[in-house]
Amino acid sequence: MYELVKRVVRLRVEGAEHVPADGPVLLASNHLSITDSTFLPMAVARHVTFMAKAEYFTGRGPFGRFVSWFMSRDGQVAVDRDDKRAAVASLDTCLDVLRQGNAFAIYPEGTRSPDGRLYRGRTGVAWLALKSGAPVVPVAMFGTDRVLPPGSVIPRPARVRVVFGKPVQLAAIASDPENARERRAATEAIMAAIGKISGQEYVPKYARA
Repeated sequence: MYELVKRVVRLRVEGAEHVPADGPVLLASNHLSITDSTFLPMAVARHVTFMAKAEYFTGRGPFGRFVSWFMSRDGQVAVDRDDKRAAVASLDTCLDVLRQGNAFAIYPEGTRSPDGRLYRGRTGVAWLALKSGAPVVPVAMFGTDRVLPPGSVIPRPARVRVVFGKPVQLAAIASDPENARERRAATEAIMAAIGKISGQEYVPKYARA
């Protein structure tokens, strides 16, 4: 399936110079499709670890098993969004990834956009950024929702574009990861940076899967 996706999709990458070649980096991306987690790593010249909802690790059927295999193979971090304690533990695991000098990607919206718009970000992204001190690079995905539309199991030919923006400057906005107001302010700055390069309409409420 992975090789098939690479064959049928034309991938264009912009702004790759904003992603450091080594050291910790937090890639904060919009989220249009499950295939975002396939194309974002393809656009970066280093291994990328993701946070992904726990359901992706227990899928059934051919496609579900492929997704489960893909997530487990790449060492992605599972998060149970319905269990607050488990979600906090998952963030600690993500923090370890950054502290070890690795690249970590996160979808601040918490789920795929239901209509292509950009929804309010959850503050876990700011907590990770402020706690780790890692640079935050905004990412915009384009066209991934056409590769595998809802209900489809076979990738469709499409053009996908991955755009990396300049790192978000948070120093003047927030410094305390335990301060809720500062986390929210930092999260809003990150979402604004994503929206600037994605061109998506912003919706000031959380997306629902």
